[in-house]
Amino acid sequence: MDVSIKNLDALNAVLTVKISNEDYKAPYDSSLKNYRKQMQLPGFRKGHVPTSIIKKKYGPSILAEEIDKILNKSIYDHITENKLNILGNPLPIEDEKIKVDWNNPSDFEFKYEIGIAPEFNLEIPGRYKFTRYQPKVDESLINKQSDDFARRYGKLISVEKAGDRDMILANFKELDENGNIIKEGFNQSSTISLEFINDKKSKKQLLGCKPKDTFKLDPKKISRGEADMAAMLGIDKERAKLYKRDVFMTVNEVKTLEPANLDVALFDKIYGAGEAKTLEEFRNKVKEDLNKMFISDIDRLLKNEISKTLIKKLRIKLPDTFLKKWILSSNKEAKKEDIDKEYDNYSNGLKWQLIENFIIKNQNIKVSGEELLKFTMDLMGNQYVQYGMMIPDEEELKKTAEKVLSNKDEGRKINDMIYDKKVMDYLKSTLKINDKFLNHEDFTKKVAELTQ
Repeated sequence: MDVSIKNLDALNAVLTVKISNEDYKAPYDSSLKNYRKQMQLPGFRKGHVPTSIIKKKYGPSILAEEIDKILNKSIYDHITENKLNILGNPLPIEDEKIKVDWNNPSDFEFKYEIGIAPEFNLEIPGRYKFTRYQPKVDESLINKQSDDFARRYGKLISVEKAGDRDMILANFKELDENGNIIKEGFNQSSTISLEFINDKKSKKQLLGCKPKDTFKLDPKKISRGEADMAAMLGIDKERAKLYKRDVFMTVNEVKTLEPANLDVALFDKIYGAGEAKTLEEFRNKVKEDLNKMFISDIDRLLKNEISKTLIKKLRIKLPDTFLKKWILSSNKEAKKEDIDKEYDNYSNGLKWQLIENFIIKNQNIKVSGEELLKFTMDLMGNQYVQYGMMIPDEEELKKTAEKVLSNKDEGRKINDMIYDKKVMDYLKSTLKINDKFLNHEDFTKKVAELTQ
């Protein structure tokens, strides 16, 4: 067997595999014998079908299977032994494939395209400066969070007329094209919140309404999308999508949310008994929680800035034509126009992965089995807290984590998360980073831009 590589340029090469009769004869004959042992055909006892019949009927497919095994092993071994840093997987060169007579095989030659990962040097810290955006956890934000807590634990009480944050309990009836109530139409009692009505005209129309007031209005303008409108009117989503007429609305009751008092009883409900005994201690807890809550978003923004800057400055080149072909061959549902459209995002993601791998190798970053287990246990614990559940004891939590890690895909994801965190920790401790504080609204907008 002969495996060789011809470099076309720094990023593309052709890998050639030559397989002789001696390379596949022994495994091919062995497979024929195994088939013969299992084969059962009319007129022959099991395991006694003549080899000539098996060879004629199944020989080509058996040979193709053995050749495929030899190919895969030889390609993998060559890449590993020669420490080739390739991207994607080798792609058969279709137009150069020799037509094979599987009934009368001889020597074979196969050629593959391969994409080679680019070489680059990353100087850290270098001369670049980065900005770490953080929200101002100021008095106004603490007030807002405290108010949200008070409202969350408050109670609904009936009021005479609706304010801009109040809830209207109403009945909705279907109207015909002339504005008359359809007796057989829908007749649904639902709730709407003025706080979430975006249409200014409709909101103004309902402000100050009282029980027994009636309105004719467009249901689309007082609901949040088709699903919300369907629930409000008691109809299915398809009908809500097609509905074009007004509805007749009768106000049954108006309720307002009376916030809970900011006192020890509320503090105990939120943080546990004795954790905050005064308003000042409560506000300090709120501030501490807000700072923790924003950590992941702060890191996401910083990582985005660092990755964009380094990718731009390093000018890493990829075997783009090869990678597009590889993505297309790997995903049967993918279309060329979609790949062309999304390729820049994929390319930048791959470039950042190469930068991360460079840092991991350069800094000898490793993840131990003990770290992996502890990190997974912490993840599980945080999920219990997030859903308001009690965290199990350490032994039970350990078993849960081990079960999660037994799934190879989940284990790989968590392993990658730790490497990602370690790379970011290294970058944060090494790069020149300046903090810039934004008000909460501007910070939230900046985080939202990451998903656009």
